[in-house]
Amino acid sequence: MSAVVAIAVHELKRFLADRFNLFFVLVLPMILVVVLGLQATSQSASSVGVVDGAAGDGAATLTTVLVDQLEAAGLEATAYPDEEELGDAVTEGALDVGVVVRSAEPVALEMVAPGEEAPPGLDQLVQGAADSAVVELGRRQALAGAADGVSPDDVAAALARAEEQRDPVTVDVRSTDPVMQEFASMGRFDIGAGGQLLLFVFLNTLTAASATIQARRSGALRRVMAAPVSARQVVAGQALGRFVVAVFQGVYIMAASSLLFGVEWGNLAVVSVVVAVFGLVAAGVAMLIGVLMDGEGVASGVAVGVGLVLAALGGSMVPLEFFPETMRRFAYLTPHAWAYEAIAEVQRRGGGLVDVLPQVGVLAGMAAVVLALGTWALRRSLGRVM
Repeated sequence: MSAVVAIAVHELKRFLADRFNLFFVLVLPMILVVVLGLQATSQSASSVGVVDGAAGDGAATLTTVLVDQLEAAGLEATAYPDEEELGDAVTEGALDVGVVVRSAEPVALEMVAPGEEAPPGLDQLVQGAADSAVVELGRRQALAGAADGVSPDDVAAALARAEEQRDPVTVDVRSTDPVMQEFASMGRFDIGAGGQLLLFVFLNTLTAASATIQARRSGALRRVMAAPVSARQVVAGQALGRFVVAVFQGVYIMAASSLLFGVEWGNLAVVSVVVAVFGLVAAGVAMLIGVLMDGEGVASGVAVGVGLVLAALGGSMVPLEFFPETMRRFAYLTPHAWAYEAIAEVQRRGGGLVDVLPQVGVLAGMAAVVLALGTWALRRSLGRVM
């Protein structure tokens, strides 16, 4: 047994001794967790520029009120001094859309968009803000006309004070989509961390297959077999070595994402079981690649290709809930989909081991198959060495 552990520890040390591997194990997963987390929450307000294109008092007032109403609608609104500067800002991408006030009576607005049409939904928001601006102007004019000797500025100030004293309106938004409710209840980095966990556990375990090829080509396996070590111990050590790489990667991502970004994994014991069984699948596939491929470059290419394709199909890059129904059926041919479903059950719904037993059972079956094939292939290879 000590020989098996020694081989596994040696495989892990050799894997971590490569600085190129350290980047993919330690740095890149955290970078992608951050990028996906920021992307998931990058719901910044659209930017709108407004310019007075009529050069009149009424148009100037309408421009000011329109900026206020656009901001009240949740948009980033900015007044621009002239149309040329507004057009340049839209062309350069500093603004999503521009609005030119052509006339105040009757109200006429012109929208300046970077393409043939404004971004979807933004034109309706601008139209709604313009309608609100017209109502606000009408209210101010009515109050100014009813109160002799009161300037429009005084009316605007009085309305602003009344708005501040008014009790806020509370609106509760209830979603009828349970999936979106689950996503909304999660932290900004939680979803991305789950996908990256599965992606890199599988991918980096597969890339470790090149170590088996190095051992075969350098004669290291021949020297090991010359020692009092049986072929069974060598096979077990190689399999355990791949599994240790997978576990190391999984533990690191869970620990680092929790400490650095506050990712909530739910029941860590259950998630660890899922990652461990998933790592067994990756270890079996890595053994197969290490035996069937003759060149390290070819093995690395195959490992990266297989790892990325399975991750994409299995929901590690885009959540399975967003897949079309037909594509989702194909996704369950991959171990990633079953592991994703299990982690989602624990992470989002507080599930326990009993809740994820079906997924763990499928992963265990996959692991048994690929480990059996990998063991058989490696024993044949060792037989030729002897």
